[in-house]
Amino acid sequence: MKKTSYPTDVNDEEWAILEPFFPKSFDLGRKRENSYRDIYNGINYVLRSGCAWAMIPHDFPTQATCYHYFQKWKKDGTWDKMHDSLREQCRIKMGRTATPTAAVLDSKSVKSSEKGGATGEASIGYDAGKKIKGRKQHILVDNQGFLLECVVHGANIQDRDGAKLVLEKCKSKYPALKRIWADGGYAGKLIEWVEELADWTLEIVKRSDDTQGFELLPHRWVVERTFGWLGRCRRLVREYEVLPSTTEAWIKLAMTRLMLRRLTA
Repeated sequence: MKKTSYPTDVNDEEWAILEPFFPKSFDLGRKRENSYRDIYNGINYVLRSGCAWAMIPHDFPTQATCYHYFQKWKKDGTWDKMHDSLREQCRIKMGRTATPTAAVLDSKSVKSSEKGGATGEASIGYDAGKKIKGRKQHILVDNQGFLLECVVHGANIQDRDGAKLVLEKCKSKYPALKRIWADGGYAGKLIEWVEELADWTLEIVKRSDDTQGFELLPHRWVVERTFGWLGRCRRLVREYEVLPSTTEAWIKLAMTRLMLRRLTA
């Protein structure tokens, strides 16, 4: 039983929403020593604080326990199911359909730590435009800023190529999707490719050449706000993970945390 309460802990109302997604307890076999709620709170603490697994406070289950279940629920799809369900609940609560008809696409390059990543598709790359060595967090969000899909890849991969990785994962997942907004970095042949992929319309929202200073661009600000939300979780501010799939899981957990607050507000 945890003695100290942390700001990252879920309250009773939030846990009532999350609990159905976790495996049921059985009377047979060895009794589990830690509750799923305490384990989830430990994982949430790492996400929000950005600390290493070994630095989890002693009030939580051990680092080995929290890390084991984080990886287990990443591999069996628990995080994905939880995130997607909460997004639909949030949209319905706002008076919208569960499946979006429009979305916004963008990416953000994040510096990697000295640890580096795996080889091949999981490798660390260099973004010459942003002068950042690390990975890109490529996300597609609905017009409320809720995450639809994310792909993390080397920062050396161009936005047009990274966009294909994201959109291919969405081809059969969002049947009502019709329009996608993006910035000028996605202009060109990608527009035709998107139409051939799923009969979507990719609309480029460009900044005026005559504008000086900051300009709030239609639609594009939505995805920029989502990156701002993700930046509140320090684990996502720098790329510490060996595998991109781990960062993708953190991104969905960060959005789950935000949507929980929306649902219980």
